[in-house]
Amino acid sequence: MARILLTSWGSFGDVYPYVGLAFALKDRGHRPMLATAEFYRPLIESLGFEFHSMGPMIDPSDHATVHRVLDPVRGADTLVKELLLPSLEADYAALERAAQRADLMVTHPITFAAPIVAQARRLPWVSSVLAPMSFFSATDVPVLAPAPYLARLDRFGSWYGRIVSRLVRASTVRWMKPVFDLRRRLGLPAGGHPLFEGQFSPALTLALFSRVLASPQPDWPPNVLVTGSVFYNGPELLQPDLEEFLNAGPPPVIFTLGSSAVAAAGRFYDESVDAARRLRVRAVLLTGGFERNVPRVDITGDAFVIDRAPHQLLFPRAAAVVHPGGAGTLAQALRAGRPMLVVPHAHDQPDNAARAARLGVARTVRQHRYRAAHVARELELLLSDRRIHARAEEVGAIVRSEGGAVTAAAALDALIQ
Repeated sequence: MARILLTSWGSFGDVYPYVGLAFALKDRGHRPMLATAEFYRPLIESLGFEFHSMGPMIDPSDHATVHRVLDPVRGADTLVKELLLPSLEADYAALERAAQRADLMVTHPITFAAPIVAQARRLPWVSSVLAPMSFFSATDVPVLAPAPYLARLDRFGSWYGRIVSRLVRASTVRWMKPVFDLRRRLGLPAGGHPLFEGQFSPALTLALFSRVLASPQPDWPPNVLVTGSVFYNGPELLQPDLEEFLNAGPPPVIFTLGSSAVAAAGRFYDESVDAARRLRVRAVLLTGGFERNVPRVDITGDAFVIDRAPHQLLFPRAAAVVHPGGAGTLAQALRAGRPMLVVPHAHDQPDNAARAARLGVARTVRQHRYRAAHVARELELLLSDRRIHARAEEVGAIVRSEGGAVTAAAALDALIQ
C-alpha cells in the first residue's frame, strides 16, 4: 500500500477526474489523499478520502470572479496572476505538510506549488493533464481563446505552431516570477516554464483524456500515457420528475454550462428556451442552482428546468447536448455518444470545441453569437445530420471502452513497485 497525494484545483471538471482516480487507486490497495480547494472538503471527506486544503479560497458560485476568469482575452491573466500565484507560498506550505506522509504525488497543470514540493522533498511525482491543449504542441496547434480565428493558419504547418508557442511563452513567463523566486529560495534549479515544460514530470505524465481527441506528437514531453478520460459518477439518480419528463416524449436537447460557466451564464438560458421553441423540440436546462439562470420567459411543458442532474445518466437520453466544452462536460458528452453543439468561453474550451468538431460529432457557436435564431439553425443542422449521429455513437463506444481510471491507476501502481 502506498500513500498517494493527488492535487487539483478548479471547477468540478478539474476535481472529479482525481476523485475517480482515487477510487481506482483504492481498489488497488493504495491510500489516496486529495489536496484541492476548501470548497470541496465536504465532498471528498464524505467519500472517505483524506482531504488537504490547498489553493485560493474561491467559491464556484462567485459570479463576479467567474465572469472575469472566463473572459476569453483576460481570463488566463486573471486566473494565474490574480488568483493562483498570490496563493503560491501558502499552497507550498500546505502541500509540504500533506506530502510528509506521501510516497508519490500526482500534480494538476495549475497546482504550481506541487512540482516544487515534490522536487524539494525528493518525492517521486507524476504530472497529469486533462486536455490536449496543455501540451501546447507545435504540430497539433491549440486554438487560442483570445484569437480563435488564428486556428485557420494551422494549414501552414508546424512553423505557425512554433511561432504561437514562442509568443505565448514570452507573454506569460513574466507571470511566473513568484514560482522562479520560490524555487531559488529553496535551492532548486530555475526549471522550465511552469505552464510549458516545467509542469511535466520526467517519470510519467498521465494524459487523462480520450485518445479520440489527440494522438501523441513529436514534441510532447517524454513518458506520456494517454489513459482515456477518468470519470467520477456518484451514487446519484435522476430526480423522479425529470425521469417522468424524459419518459413523456422524444429525447430532449440538453442545455448546460457545465460547472464553471454556469456561474456567468448571461442570457444563455433565455436564448436556449427560445431556440428550442423555434425548433419545436423538447429541452432540459441545467441552471446550476442559480436563480438568475432560470429563464425569464414562460416555460411550456416542452421545457424542464432543474438545478443539476448526473451527466452520465442524463446525456445518453438526449437528442443533443449543448455545452461550453470544458474537459469534464465534453468527456461526458463524448461517452454518451450524442451529437453536441459546443459554445466555448475561455481557456481550453475553444480548443476542445474545435477537436470535437474535427472529430465529426459537434458543431460550434461562438459565445457572442449565441442567439436563439442562430442556435436554432445550428441545432437543426445538427439534429438532421445522420452522419454526425452515427459518428457520435461510434466515438461514444470508443470512449466507454477506454477505462481511463483503471489504466491511470495501473500506471501509478507500476511506478511505485
